[in-house]
Amino acid sequence: MTNSLRLRLLLWLLLPMTVYVFAAGLIARDNAQRTASLLQDEALLSSARVMAGDIQWENGYLHAEISPSAIEILSSPYGDEVYFSIREVGGATIAGTSDFPLRVPGDTPLWYDAAVSGHPIRAVSLIRPMYDSGATKQVVVSVGRTLMQRDAAATELWRPQMLHFAGIVTIAVVLVCVGLTFELQPLMRLAKDMLARAPNASLRVHADPLRNELRPIVTAFNQCLDIIERKTAMQRRFIADAAHQLRTPLTLLGTQLQYARRQDDLGQLKETLLAMHRSNQSLVALTNQLLLLAQAEAADYADFEGAPVDLRAVATGTLEQLALLAQRRRVELSAHLDEPGQVMGNEPLLSVLLFNLLDNAIRYTPAGGHVALTLSSQDGRVVLTIADEGPGIGPELRDRVFEPFFRASGEEGSGLGLSIVREIARAHRAEVVLGDGDGDGAGGVGLTASVVFPAVRG
Repeated sequence: MTNSLRLRLLLWLLLPMTVYVFAAGLIARDNAQRTASLLQDEALLSSARVMAGDIQWENGYLHAEISPSAIEILSSPYGDEVYFSIREVGGATIAGTSDFPLRVPGDTPLWYDAAVSGHPIRAVSLIRPMYDSGATKQVVVSVGRTLMQRDAAATELWRPQMLHFAGIVTIAVVLVCVGLTFELQPLMRLAKDMLARAPNASLRVHADPLRNELRPIVTAFNQCLDIIERKTAMQRRFIADAAHQLRTPLTLLGTQLQYARRQDDLGQLKETLLAMHRSNQSLVALTNQLLLLAQAEAADYADFEGAPVDLRAVATGTLEQLALLAQRRRVELSAHLDEPGQVMGNEPLLSVLLFNLLDNAIRYTPAGGHVALTLSSQDGRVVLTIADEGPGIGPELRDRVFEPFFRASGEEGSGLGLSIVREIARAHRAEVVLGDGDGDGAGGVGLTASVVFPAVRG
């Protein structure tokens, strides 16, 4: 099937019009034939009545002197043959063709189709009673003519109507083609304008020159463009930030390599290699964080439908992983996991979410501080809360800390942890809320990070 809009619209117009014209043509042809037959039948009846008037009694016998006017009524420019027959009912032929098919009518004239000498004719018969000296005889007057004039008249009546229908179809096709050409010009100009735009120019389309039927398409197109532009801007910023973040450890690692090559002292070389190892670990950690962020941003919401995850088990495993870090930093970990905590999602990503939140809480909590993990339920929704006793985050920075590579303090880190947390939460249709801590710790006001998951559908 063609993809041309112009041709498809023409087909939608032509197909029903063709069916209509075909049906109308059949009706017009039938009407034309009936009209031509009616005219011929009237002429036959007139001729038969004239002939009936020519019948007379002579010396006790019926005699018919057919006047030329009776034949003249049926004269035809197409060379039609005229046949007639006048005979007594049950008697001999008075005048005319003896092999004319006899049909005895009733009180009214009778029209019928017949054949004389192998020629098809249209005929009419009527009865004329003849009275003489107390005697009454029934005389049948029959007149017929071949069908050439009738068929020609039907064609002459039918042909103009078909030409009229063909003209209507032709005009409709021309008007549709011309109308579409004019109406599609704004769309063609729009396409040329978009192709002529500079690569960095905005691709938003102005719907004002377009017709109302095309404006919803343009609006939807602009919305898609907005999403693409936002995603592209995010990717460009992410690539620029990632390149900037990777440049520093790579440059440091290169410098350490050059320094190690110039070292002859084995002790200095070992210290340099140890520093290189730490730089490599930082680089690997940053790369892993970048990959996790990319995975979380690319997560499809549909991937999390129908995969139940037990947050209590995820929390227990994450606490075990970070227990040694908390012990080295002399931070007390506690957990209140009384709720079942079942959500729909992806268990590895949820483990990363909880790991990043707990890792940030431990790193920002001073020695002797406390980090508490709580799993609760509010109105059917599962809430995961991590409270620390660190310096906290001011209300004016709580939105910015979710941006990649943004750090609210000078604490060592990549600045990607909370960005990963936000993307994983979005993928799970959850909400991350930052708030003030209880202020009881020795290190500061503290911070509370809550992840509110949607209610699980029953």
